[in-house]
Formats: sequence, C-alpha cells, structure tokens
Amino acid sequence: MRSGPLFSALVLVATASAAFAQPATGPYKVLRTVKVGGEGGFDYVYADAVNRRLYVPRSGPTTAQVMVFNLDTLQPVGAIPGVNGHGAVVDPKSGHGFLTSKPVAMWDAKTLAPMKPVEVQGNPDGILYEPVTKTVWAFNGRSSNATVIDTKTQKVVSTIPLPGKPEFPVADGKGTVFVNIETKNEIVRLDAKTLQATATWPLSGCESPSGLAIDRVHRRLFSVCDGKKMAVTDANSGKSLATPEIGDGPDAAAFDPTHQLAFSSNGDGTLTVVDTASGKFNVIQNLATAQGARTMSFDSSNGRIYLVTAEFGPRPAATAQNPRPRPAIVPGSFTVLVVGRK
Repeated sequence: MRSGPLFSALVLVATASAAFAQPATGPYKVLRTVKVGGEGGFDYVYADAVNRRLYVPRSGPTTAQVMVFNLDTLQPVGAIPGVNGHGAVVDPKSGHGFLTSKPVAMWDAKTLAPMKPVEVQGNPDGILYEPVTKTVWAFNGRSSNATVIDTKTQKVVSTIPLPGKPEFPVADGKGTVFVNIETKNEIVRLDAKTLQATATWPLSGCESPSGLAIDRVHRRLFSVCDGKKMAVTDANSGKSLATPEIGDGPDAAAFDPTHQLAFSSNGDGTLTVVDTASGKFNVIQNLATAQGARTMSFDSSNGRIYLVTAEFGPRPAATAQNPRPRPAIVPGSFTVLVVGRK
C-alpha cells in the first residue's frame, strides 16, 4: 500500500461527498461493523476463503503481529506474533501462509505456528500466490523488483527487476502476473514460468495506480488511481478500455466474477461499484462505508467484501525532521466492515 498504513487518516473528505455526484443506492450494503481492537498501524487485509480466516497485519515497534479472525464470525482465532509486514497470502496447496515482511514470514495456516522465514531483498509490500508455478511473489517498493519464492522448497528462485515502484499485483491463473507501477503509471506483465517481464503498458488517464483486480474470463484489469479514476485495461493487448469515476483516495480493487462487478475501496468513506457486464463500465453504486476504509479483500465463496479502518487522533505539528507527521490511531478503535448484497 502506498504512503504507509496511516495514509487513510490524511484523506480529507469534507467536500468529497457533495462533489461526488454518482449513484448512492444500489445492490450492496454494510452488513456488519465490528470493532475488533488491537494496536498498531495496518495495511492490507486478506480473506482466506478456503480456510475461512481473515488476516490483518498490524505494525509498530512493540505491536507487530498478524491478527487472525474467523472469516464468518469475526471472532479472534489467534495471531502470528513478532512480524512487522504489509500483506498476507495463503498457499492453498501447501497450507502455508506468507507475509510481506523482511524477511518474509511464514506460518502453518491451520495451526498458525511460525515457520522458518525466507530472506529476501528490498522491502516486500504487495503479495500473491501464483497457482501454475506454485510460487509466491513479493513486490518490493524501494528496490523496484519482485521476489519469487518456491512454495515447495521455500527458497527464492528469482528477483525480477521492475521499471518503478510496484503496487498491488494479480495473477490470471494461467501463468501470467500483472502489477501496477505507481511511479510510472504503468502495468507490467510477467511470465511466471520464464520469470521475465513480457510487456509494459501505460495506464491512460491514471495517476499513481495502487489497487489492481482482474476479470480472468473476459481478460480485463482494473487499476484504481488518484484523481478518482479506475483504469480498465485489456489484459491481452494492454489497450485502455475505460476510466470510470470512483471515490477519492482509493487503495484497493476487487472483482466479483459472478455478478461481473469491479470494486474500489476509497479513503473518502465510499465503496465504488462498477458494472462490467455490458462493457460500458458504468458506476452503479457508491456505498457509504467509513472514513479511511480504503483497503479491502474479497471473499470469493460468498461475494462479501471486508474493509478495515480505525479512528485517529489529532495530527501532530510538523517539524523540520518530520514535515508530514501522521496522527496516532486511537487505541482499541480498529474496525472491520463487512459488505454484501442486500
């Protein structure tokens, strides 16, 4: 996630709702809002639809851990302590979990018991599991590269250079990986078998792309961007298909293949829903969620969306050493929102 886990607190939304004249009603609603507490910053959230668990990495000098909840009840089931990272993913074949920390942390997804970590270069952030090669890919922002880990040997098999700072990646399930390049407004296509970049495509009308989702059947990519835009790209040719308007301060994207809908979670407290079935990419809803709820995960088993946010204290005064200080999270205020169809 760009700008760190507390960026959501810096999104100013006082005028966003009035200016964002898009549909407010639609097929989705907030089903549950659960204050789960816990301390520290936060970044990505990951719904493991197979094992029915929700992973929430928390960061901080004394609070580093991954909080783990039952995906259906949101009751805590445990934690992976002492790991300070961004995104989690579970390999469904081996049953091992991975966290983009340095080194990359590993655990048994059933017992949550820690396993031997994997030493990597850079500063891992975005992460995915690639099913054809059975590899985990960790994308490193500061070093502009991707680390590929063999899930069987639990060793690094390649470090692939990228043209700029990578953000969120997706896999097409057929051996191809795509990743947004935030600093270049591009998407890079990578071959998981040859471990090579095979194309770089500009994202027309998109500034600082972060979240990325994929329609594997119709071969479309959905990048969420600054400036209230979602860039829709043909996953075969790289052609720009549309740039529908979304909410302000987006960070994550998701796609529901059952209903042919793309989602953007936005820091201004909205979830934008885009209809992709007709090929016109019309916004059909801007659901009010919660300020700062800009990162999410999609549960493919039931179509529900999990968003996270927190309450923040006043922003400290800027100093020469820290010109853009971040406000502290109010203790115990961390919250999970569950969104589903009405």
